[in-house]
Amino acid sequence: MPTAIAPELFVRRASAAVEFYAEAFGAVVDHRVGEGDDIVAHLSVGDATFWVHAEAPDLGNASPESLGGCTVRTLLIVEDPDAVFARGLAAGAHEISPVDDEHGWRVGRLRDPFGHHWEIGRPPIPWPPEH
Repeated sequence: MPTAIAPELFVRRASAAVEFYAEAFGAVVDHRVGEGDDIVAHLSVGDATFWVHAEAPDLGNASPESLGGCTVRTLLIVEDPDAVFARGLAAGAHEISPVDDEHGWRVGRLRDPFGHHWEIGRPPIPWPPEH
């Protein structure tokens, strides 16, 4: 198995979060344990994977809603950031900054309905650039 980093997103309303990520980003549920909002789900968008968990403050796993903000931003690299960003907004995300060309990327930033921040983008050249 290759080395990878897979974010684990802690949320309130975990079932609704899984539905949002499917609608907004085309995420597919690869594995799900539990019922209702007390779940752990493994999702994928293309080759990228991440987890959605019901928040568990007693274990130190709080959602951005409980914290009053998030502590990490997730970058979702896709072929068409404009289209995926628009789908995210249509599914209920809030725009932080529109998709634009900046820092050598085509990228926009949004906050999902559960408080997590996402950058949706792609580099216009092979990445990382040669030094």
